[in-house]
Amino acid sequence: MSNKANNFWEKNIETKKIPKDEVNFDVIIVGGGPAGSAVACYAAKEGLKVLLLEKEEFPRDKVCGDAVGGKALRHLEELNILKSLEKSPHFVFDSVIFSNTKEEKVKVKIKDSETTGYVYPRVNFDWFLFNEAKSLVENSGGFAIQNFRVNDLIIDSKDNNRIIGVKGKNSIGEKMFYAPITVGAGGVNCPVAKTVISEINGEKFIKKKHWSTSFREYWRGIDGIDYEKGAIEFHYVDGVIPGYFWIFPVGNNTCNVGLGITLEDYKSKDKKLKDLQEYIIKEKFASRFKNAELVENSGKAWQLPLGSPRKNGMKLRRMFGNGCLLVGDSGSLVDPFTGEGIGNALLSAKTAIKHIIENRKDFNLECGEDYQREVWEILGKELTNSYKIQNYTRKEWLINWFIGKAQRKPELQKILSESLTSKEAQRQLTSPWILFKNLVF
Repeated sequence: MSNKANNFWEKNIETKKIPKDEVNFDVIIVGGGPAGSAVACYAAKEGLKVLLLEKEEFPRDKVCGDAVGGKALRHLEELNILKSLEKSPHFVFDSVIFSNTKEEKVKVKIKDSETTGYVYPRVNFDWFLFNEAKSLVENSGGFAIQNFRVNDLIIDSKDNNRIIGVKGKNSIGEKMFYAPITVGAGGVNCPVAKTVISEINGEKFIKKKHWSTSFREYWRGIDGIDYEKGAIEFHYVDGVIPGYFWIFPVGNNTCNVGLGITLEDYKSKDKKLKDLQEYIIKEKFASRFKNAELVENSGKAWQLPLGSPRKNGMKLRRMFGNGCLLVGDSGSLVDPFTGEGIGNALLSAKTAIKHIIENRKDFNLECGEDYQREVWEILGKELTNSYKIQNYTRKEWLINWFIGKAQRKPELQKILSESLTSKEAQRQLTSPWILFKNLVF
């Protein structure tokens, strides 16, 4: 998407020499994406000795929709990263376009200018966060290691299966590191998450109604796009519902184009994700893509655990174990409706560090339960309402009716606009009576 030689955010990140085996740290973080890097930044600022482990080497791509909402931007500003990040190409979105299967559209403005969002290619975004984390971690006596794949956790069976460290390897060989707290931030396949959920908790790792699958490509030159500031687009397309199709400009005459659907709903489709996307572009959006060019090798699929509420006391999928906790995608915090996860990832990182500091010597199951409870207290209403909205979008007639009405009714546009940033507006959007009143009368 850009020339590496001219962009400092696409150069290799140099890190210190890898420490010897059995080095003890205050906290080990598995995963150098936004959630893991944020935890590392917060921890290093608190003076903790941190080991940040990333299985790949930067710059590296991460398959995503690339949208970064106002919630995430506030955390990035707090971490003193936002101003530097704004120097790389990005798109500012101040509104959202929704369309239905009848090709009716409604454009809603984001209510509060302070919560205007950005769209960044993740190759840029993740580089910035990891580079900042690396600097802070090394300055506080810790290490950030790339190309290190954690393949096992060190568990003390004599202490209620407490996680006390990690085993892994890189090009040099196998190594073992120890810490009283391990943070799982490695996304979908995070080894910490798999241990917590599959082995310790006994829960099935993938429950299809709570997971999404998506496909993303980059395209240049799509018609009808202002590549500096404007709207991001969500389209509900015949043959794809209950999934949706998106077009997110990222700057530089380029858009992130993709579709998302829950794994449970995807079972009913007779096409692969790539073929569904090709169908949408050729059959439904041909006029807008007639002059567009696909960025070579940019088509990738991925899966994400959603933050939709489970039927258990903790609501979310379990986010902790004895001696460990999970943040971001590893903790199942992706918004069920929009698919955005960076804001919740950074929020969970800030919440996690509070509990890590309070229990740095003995992070037990009770401490983990307190951490997860606080995350749910902060995000619970938002995720629950988002899950309800997601369920509404499974009904094609309701999507068509709602967007058709919203075209003509300022009251509905106002609720839609405010729902992008307000928990109260999200509650209104999921209230049967308010919806009935606005749709029927």
